[in-house]
Amino acid sequence: MVDISGNIARIKSQIPHTVRLIAVSKTVAVRDIMTAYNAGQRLFGENRVQELLTKRELLPGDIEWHLIGHLQTNKVKYLVPFISMIHSVDSYRLLSVINKDAAKAGRTIDCLLQIHIADETTKFGFLPGEVSEMMETNNLLQLKNTRICGVMGMATFTDDREKVRREFSRLHSYFSDIKRKYFADVPSFREISMGMSDDYDLAVEQGSTMVRIGSRIFGKRNKNI
Repeated sequence: MVDISGNIARIKSQIPHTVRLIAVSKTVAVRDIMTAYNAGQRLFGENRVQELLTKRELLPGDIEWHLIGHLQTNKVKYLVPFISMIHSVDSYRLLSVINKDAAKAGRTIDCLLQIHIADETTKFGFLPGEVSEMMETNNLLQLKNTRICGVMGMATFTDDREKVRREFSRLHSYFSDIKRKYFADVPSFREISMGMSDDYDLAVEQGSTMVRIGSRIFGKRNKNI
């Protein structure tokens, strides 16, 4: 029996109060999400749009939902009426679609720029230099219905903790560089979403403001769901 409430309390005791815990509920049953909710957790992260839409109908309305997985442009319209933050913006095209659909919904959507920091080619995100290229070739100030709040990244899946530490340090450097060049006077550009169940301690050490934790809260994921 997984002690979901105890796991949440333990993780929160290990991270600074300035770091927000995103409980990753991918493939997690609604009853287990409710256990986390009853323990005071309000921020949840989902990877798949359809799974998120299904769960949202069954769970309390004050949950803050974060989309942390790869997002296709044709699914954006389903999210914009309620989503709290999209962590996985990896192209100007996606950002512009979010802006257009958010305008139709009468909302402004908080977004993070996903930066590719891992060796693995299967992970998404802007490559080094692509954010600057996007910023300098497109007028993001025209996108009135999106708010870029920072960056997100995933480290390489490896037991080499020094490698993970270097990748998180690199993401923090990218964040600082992007803020200095393009968002120096934008207080809302302050988030670094990095760190998961196996490496959140390293992420916090390197300046994470949001950690995305699933199995350390809910136990081993059921991959068949």
